[in-house]
Amino acid sequence: MKPLFRRIGLAILPVFLIACEDLFSSREPGNLVIHFSTRPSSKAADLPDSSAFLLRVLDEDGKTIYDGLFGDCPDPLPVDPGTYRVSVRSCTFSKPAFDMPLYGDDQDAVVSSGATVDVALTCRQLNAGIRLKIGPDFLTACPKGLFFVQSEDGRLQYAYREQRIAYFQPGNVSVMLDNEGQQDILYTRELEAREILTVAVSVPGSAASSSSRISVQVDTSRNWTGDAFVIGEGGGNRATGADKDHAMDVATARGKTGATGVWVYGYIVGCASPFLGSSSETNLAIAGKTTATSKASCMSVELKKGALRDALNMVKNPGNKGRKVFLKGDLATYYGMPGVKNVTEYVLDQ
Repeated sequence: MKPLFRRIGLAILPVFLIACEDLFSSREPGNLVIHFSTRPSSKAADLPDSSAFLLRVLDEDGKTIYDGLFGDCPDPLPVDPGTYRVSVRSCTFSKPAFDMPLYGDDQDAVVSSGATVDVALTCRQLNAGIRLKIGPDFLTACPKGLFFVQSEDGRLQYAYREQRIAYFQPGNVSVMLDNEGQQDILYTRELEAREILTVAVSVPGSAASSSSRISVQVDTSRNWTGDAFVIGEGGGNRATGADKDHAMDVATARGKTGATGVWVYGYIVGCASPFLGSSSETNLAIAGKTTATSKASCMSVELKKGALRDALNMVKNPGNKGRKVFLKGDLATYYGMPGVKNVTEYVLDQ
């Protein structure tokens, strides 16, 4: 009998060892470092501050890990090993609206045990827009006429003197005229994401008793497609740091040590030494988000004696915490982390 038990024992031993390996295998939490790869370009109108973007992080089972403002998300965001869907939106857009471009990005991130994964978001406009260029003859030809721009999601009334862009989800968008109860579709076009279409409407004759008297023409000189916008580099203009409008964000600048006389921007989160404290007048720490708690998400800033130190130091200016600051200086290691030294210019946002 003993040889039989020995054979059975040898047979189940590998199964036992595999089970033990799974039981005691390392499953250390990891981190997601989420940031924008570029900052908004100057062409992006009515764009909220990046901290006000809506961020959502889901695990592979669809469970919500984070759902809130980008600026309030922990940095880094601790997560268990697994696959995550990271989504960001500039606003909530569910129906047609004036002056409401929607920017966003969606990315997947795979986090292994104990790893920190960098998620760089590059936002593009996700909706489309249309605006009407209504000829002055319409006011006399159709004094009671009403224009509407519409899609299957809803419609907006477009007044004769309206200048704003009406935004819609990508798809078919129509221009309709209601002239004393008679409704006519004047123009329909399938709009793609990022497309902004201008449609000119005029009355060739002295009256507009029917839609056949109305001229509708796409104004190609005013057609454009929205640029990608970045919060570091991208879009039409790379964030080279050459000037304030092309300032690098912290995530980008951290990898540019050695550059001189460049512009960097970030949020003041405390002192670099003591880290995130408020007791030193000689240095600062800036980050891409006000919630940063790790040196891996921050840059140190040297505050030389003078107007710069007087305006920015945390001892005399505790209210500066959380404010955005633009700095021109040299990128060098400072207090054991990538930093900005020899600052010659600064702009502190209100």
